[in-house]
Amino acid sequence: MYDHLKGFRDFYPDEMGARREVIDQLEATARQYGFREIGTPALERTQMYVDKSGEEIVEELYAFEDKGGREVALTPELTPTVARMVVAKQQALSKPIKWVSTRPFWRYEQVQQGRFREFYQTNVDIFGSAEPEADAEVLAFAADALTSLGLTADDFEFKVSHRDILGGLLEAFDADIATKDAIRAVDKSEKISEAEYHDLLVEAGLTYDQAAEFDELLATGEDDLDELVDFAGTDRVENAVTNLQNVLDAAADFGAREYCTLSLETARGLDYYTGVVFECFDSTGEVSRSVFGGGRYDDLIESFGGQPTPAVGVAPGLAPLSLLCQRAGVWPEEGFTTDYYVLQVGDTREVAAEMTRKLRSRGHVVETDVAGRSFGAQLDYADSIGAETVVIVGEQDLADDAVTVKDMDSGDQKQVPLAEFPGDHDRPTLDDFE
Repeated sequence: MYDHLKGFRDFYPDEMGARREVIDQLEATARQYGFREIGTPALERTQMYVDKSGEEIVEELYAFEDKGGREVALTPELTPTVARMVVAKQQALSKPIKWVSTRPFWRYEQVQQGRFREFYQTNVDIFGSAEPEADAEVLAFAADALTSLGLTADDFEFKVSHRDILGGLLEAFDADIATKDAIRAVDKSEKISEAEYHDLLVEAGLTYDQAAEFDELLATGEDDLDELVDFAGTDRVENAVTNLQNVLDAAADFGAREYCTLSLETARGLDYYTGVVFECFDSTGEVSRSVFGGGRYDDLIESFGGQPTPAVGVAPGLAPLSLLCQRAGVWPEEGFTTDYYVLQVGDTREVAAEMTRKLRSRGHVVETDVAGRSFGAQLDYADSIGAETVVIVGEQDLADDAVTVKDMDSGDQKQVPLAEFPGDHDRPTLDDFE
């Protein structure tokens, strides 16, 4: 016996059916917003991630040398890949570019609640618009996707922030600060103690007093953002505050504002984020980590050699999203159903196969015997797959030019003329022949 690798999972039909239903709903919502599906490779050059995040990122990757001597890695995220794709055909693509993709990713990291080494995300991105409406549309998509799954404003919230507010406030201190390191510390702040958080800020260049003051500034409420502008005294913070307020105003028009909470402690750890950022959390706190996140990354396309192109995106992760849906009681029922089972008795394969084809041609889920089983074994199997109706095609039935239709819930059954089943009925059941 072989066990699966740590951090990798098997999905049997019951669970996979529920997962497929959720993925289909996420993608259906994206299509309603005009996002077009793309396909992307599982492997990219390792150097692409090193250039974006530094050599240390390799420790988090499934990276190796392929048989052609190339240093490659299983893709840990989609954003660099879609940036590469935009650059490759930038002049030919109509703007704004709106793409969606659902696929697996791989990171070699510690396995924990809602986090695996192979994980699935639905990525939604808009390229070519710097307007607040683009950020708001991404937020609205995420909100609509979650509510379409049965979640409500009581179940989740989007904690919204702005990277330029964080960076501008740090610049206002009289200190030599490694801004990226300080923002990474903010991103970790809710996962570590206050003392550890302040230690990280000090390592980034603040004094302990400045770290405490910075922490207090991040607690500023939405109605008091002007205080941050006054503290920094720079256009960077003023413009960021205005942009954040404009995004929230647009989100209100797009129906997503009720799900948004100002949270300047939300930073998103990746360095390429440039403007509004947000993370989705379980409102009750039972799901201990963010369900997913997103934000604006206006400089990434240019850093890949393309023309300056603003961009914003979000990526719901299926593993933490499933925890949220299960906690809220809206995860789809795990299991599967079959509309019809065509049961064969005796030498009736030709007629049973024709009956099966007719029912399938009308869009129904239909199974028939492919294992040469007895009547009783076939009936047990039909029950195990949740068949709603069993159509018994037996030699005696055919001698009467009929089939027997059995309702599996009630156990009632009736012989029906072969010419009338399925006949003119789109979805014939026993009730149609009572």
